[in-house]
Amino acid sequence: MNTYSKFCPNVFLAKCTEQHEKGEVINVETKYGKENECIVHNLIYQKDGFYFYSITRSDGFNAQERALAKSEKYKGYAVNAEKRSSQYYEASQEGKDFLSLGEPIKIGHHSEKRHRALIERNWNRMGKSVEESRKAESYESKAEYWERKAKDINLSMSESLEYFEYKLAKAKEYHEGLKSGKYERHHSFSLTYAKKEVNEIEKNLELAKRLWS
Repeated sequence: MNTYSKFCPNVFLAKCTEQHEKGEVINVETKYGKENECIVHNLIYQKDGFYFYSITRSDGFNAQERALAKSEKYKGYAVNAEKRSSQYYEASQEGKDFLSLGEPIKIGHHSEKRHRALIERNWNRMGKSVEESRKAESYESKAEYWERKAKDINLSMSESLEYFEYKLAKAKEYHEGLKSGKYERHHSFSLTYAKKEVNEIEKNLELAKRLWS
């Protein structure tokens, strides 16, 4: 049985009991017992009799697809919450013609209990309407976040090799430009931060090469 094993942020390897060839299609089981059909890329390391391979899903499902799915899920939640908010608002308008008259509650009158109950019902409904509206806003915010994440490229994707090569070239050019005076240093740490950026991208590029080259 092949299972998933965490390698680094965003990246899971296939932990296999047998050796596999690059390009071979294997099934990898999640911790929930679901099997995904995956394509084998590189042997990353061996440990305790297991072989650990970089893999991609054969159906093309990746971090970007996962982010899009989450975005769509939260959009659906937002629509439903907004519907509930509208329903509670409509319900809170019960007896609005009577209440708009500003008729005071008649203490001791047979209508007192009914009058108070109507006001309380509408107050609670309006509160729930506001609560659902806030939920809708929260869901919309989450949907927007995951929609932005769907554009990210990370190390779990084979495209990361080309992506980090491009990022490194840009980071090095900017770093050299700061040293030469081509680019303005906005503060005393500009050069330090630029070098740190180069180092971080180099680390990611080395990982990308190990995973996908």
